[in-house]
Amino acid sequence: MKKVLLGTVALIALTAPVSAADLAAQPSTKAIPMVTQIYDWSGFYTGVNGGGGSAHHCWDVVNAGGLIIAPPLAMGCHNATGGTVGGQIGYRWQIANSVFGLEAQGNWADFKGSNANLAFAGVQDESKIDAFGLFTGQIGYVWDNVLLYVKGGAAGVRDKYRVFDFATGLTIDNGRETRWGGAVGAGLEVGFAPNWSVGIEYDHLFMGRRDVDFFFSAGSVGIPAGARAGTARISQDVDIGLVRVNYRLSDAVAKY
Repeated sequence: MKKVLLGTVALIALTAPVSAADLAAQPSTKAIPMVTQIYDWSGFYTGVNGGGGSAHHCWDVVNAGGLIIAPPLAMGCHNATGGTVGGQIGYRWQIANSVFGLEAQGNWADFKGSNANLAFAGVQDESKIDAFGLFTGQIGYVWDNVLLYVKGGAAGVRDKYRVFDFATGLTIDNGRETRWGGAVGAGLEVGFAPNWSVGIEYDHLFMGRRDVDFFFSAGSVGIPAGARAGTARISQDVDIGLVRVNYRLSDAVAKY
């Protein structure tokens, strides 16, 4: 019996170190660090936009049939409203959380409105914007795939004006111009794919006051078509709201 007990104790003593060594030799595992991908706004982009706008016009007559009117005589104000579609192209630089950019935008528009002429009974004054363009710089701040920005620069607007008989709708005289002014705006844009973003934007155009010459139309009775009818001093400001979709032309670059 003693021999059996001594043999058992000796076997345990011999196997214990081997088991401890086996346990110590098991490999250890380390947690894999999490990697966060950050949206990148840098690069060339192009896109489309659509929305609506309103242009506020006020007319004063300063010359009627060669007769200078001083001070100018008010003919009234109106809002020209309607829709617009267009496109834009630009470039952005992202530095940390700041974004800087340059953009050119061109739009077709159909903003139209009129009012009863306060100086000449029975006629209406009508304004129409059929196109506009913006050339602006941008400064923005980003939170990953969300960009908030302000913009400012130059604006150009193509205007058409006419005076028409209220009863018949026949045009009496008309004028047109391409007017330049300033633009400010702000927008919010969200990247929903590596190269795609969608956003909303508001712009205000300061177009100032200009003298516009008017010429008789072909329908004017007894007056040669194209003869000068007079000059109106027209002030203009434009408010525009847009939904924009942009595609970044350069490949998306992930930051880690």
